[in-house]
Amino acid sequence: MINIPESIVREVRDNAANGDRNGRLTPTILNYIYDAKLFKVFVPEQLNGLMLPLPDALRVFEQAARVDGSFGWLVTIGSGGGFFSATLPPAQARELFGGTNAVVAGSGHANGIARPVEGGYLVSGQWKYCSGSTYASLFTANCRIEGLEGEETIIRSFAFLPDQVNIIQDWNSFGLKGTESHSISVDNAYVPSDRTFDIMDNPNYDDPIFRYPFMPFAQTSFAAVSLGICRHFAEEARSFAEEKREEWSRSRSQRMEGLLRALGEQDASLKAVADQFYETVERTWTSFGTNGEMTEQQQLEVGTISQRLAKSTLAYAHMIFPLLGMAVLMEDNAINAIWRDLHTVTQHSVLVPG
Repeated sequence: MINIPESIVREVRDNAANGDRNGRLTPTILNYIYDAKLFKVFVPEQLNGLMLPLPDALRVFEQAARVDGSFGWLVTIGSGGGFFSATLPPAQARELFGGTNAVVAGSGHANGIARPVEGGYLVSGQWKYCSGSTYASLFTANCRIEGLEGEETIIRSFAFLPDQVNIIQDWNSFGLKGTESHSISVDNAYVPSDRTFDIMDNPNYDDPIFRYPFMPFAQTSFAAVSLGICRHFAEEARSFAEEKREEWSRSRSQRMEGLLRALGEQDASLKAVADQFYETVERTWTSFGTNGEMTEQQQLEVGTISQRLAKSTLAYAHMIFPLLGMAVLMEDNAINAIWRDLHTVTQHSVLVPG
């Protein structure tokens, strides 16, 4: 199990306090992530990765998000890019993922056009929400292959080097401000054929994660982030209440009792859902490893508990936030920032039933 040292926790949280202005990780934080291989959770050991089982990885994501929402999101998204280490041709995978600082930013939307030329493609396009854009060593994005009119549309994934990419600094969300989830664009960029891939092809490595269906992978990953953020929210709410204990005992003696009672009730409710979440993931992951496939019923079960967990984290925040008074309405208050991070994560489409 990865344990994030207290010195890094302090550095991340101090940096997050300036997140509205800086909106990026410090060199110290990035170097820790590289050294601990937190961006390489799903990269094979042959490429200097950790290659953790999914249930273990989710606990890493939760722990990182408990430190700070943006930090947890970047670890989770950066790790997800490790999928492509198994779908790129092996020589390119070794070159692009073998380095200590290897990390992917990109998009799954097919917003680019790729024109076939000798040896590869010329690609142009623009993609939104590319988390970790300013320090990525590699960018990936989906494109439509330009072809004869009337032919079936073909979508393929492309890997771009940083010097081919223009970063459009347009990430202006009210939460997860430190994720640098900017748009990227490329203009007539040449990509050789061996830096393209199809994520539906058979993986070049045998680990089960590379055959795991994408939707439950995304749902469980983001649900774990929402859980970590919510647990940070709970810690800060209790700390805030302790700071206010003397003041409230003079002016509103029952306020502390009511808040602590509500926190206890919400803790119990969240724990029950979180325990069910991890039990479901671990059970279906074991079944997947044994059978080599995940049934539709299992995918539905995993998706349902992931969405339920995300909903429970929001319910926790919505119950406790109004009990904390006016101070938490200020955007420079830590609880306010955590509240905004939680709402940003749970807004992701894979966590919203529909």
